[in-house]
Amino acid sequence: MTKEAYVALVTCFNEDETINFDATRAQVRRQVRAGNNIMCAGTNGDFTALTFDEKVALTEAVVDEVAGRAKVIVNAGMPATFETIKLAREFDRIGVDGIAVITPFFIACTQDGMVRHFTAVAEAVSTPVYLYDIPARTQNHIEPATAKALADHPNIAGIKDSGGAQDTLEAYLKVGQEKPGFAVYSGPDHLVHWSLMNGAAGCISGLGNVMPDVLAALLRAHNAGDHAEAERQQQIFGNFRKDLYGLGYPPALVKRALYLMDTSVGASRQPALLPEADQDRKIAEILKTYDLL
Repeated sequence: MTKEAYVALVTCFNEDETINFDATRAQVRRQVRAGNNIMCAGTNGDFTALTFDEKVALTEAVVDEVAGRAKVIVNAGMPATFETIKLAREFDRIGVDGIAVITPFFIACTQDGMVRHFTAVAEAVSTPVYLYDIPARTQNHIEPATAKALADHPNIAGIKDSGGAQDTLEAYLKVGQEKPGFAVYSGPDHLVHWSLMNGAAGCISGLGNVMPDVLAALLRAHNAGDHAEAERQQQIFGNFRKDLYGLGYPPALVKRALYLMDTSVGASRQPALLPEADQDRKIAEILKTYDLL
């Protein structure tokens, strides 16, 4: 089975914080050239700062730019099942390859509540639905037993694990082994190669925005059976992650690092990380260390 890399694409903004569609399309082309697929409107795409209509317009632009050359997954998850379904139906209409649904945030959910939530979304669309677990941001965690129960739904195709804990990822991978057709995608960038070696269908990476070629090379090497080369690329990827993320909130740092490489991506919408000279200097030093600047 060929493993796949998706990049959780940044959303580019103009100085007035409106979406810069031309710059976003350029980032899509950059990822596709490297050999990566696209996830849009995710955590690294500032989805919580986007309006309903902006998410629809963004997804339309990404799908149009990809033009069948890569796969596109889009995140529809919102706190309420009602709005999540409305968004998911729009993405279904546009024709994406998958709809990710992040766990509800702000609203505290029971496991039964999440089963009802994900089931309702999966039954509202024909596009395959992927669970999206990132408890550090949403405060709601999909227990492995819950994932196993949801894996029986014919339109729930897998899960994106962004929890960062290897034991949880192992538990999800076990669900994938027990439930054929339930794909597990690794979110933590330091576990990409490990997850591929242990049965993951692929990864969905935020750091790939900055290092698309390293991510793509890691996947190519793994798929070719060259695990020594895949591990070498993983070490580069993991070391860069450790250095960059040591400075603060990962999605904002990814966006800022990319901005220092290409100012057209713009800043994140406020109140995210503001440009700060000392931090920019530290980020630039890291980028230069890895020959990215």
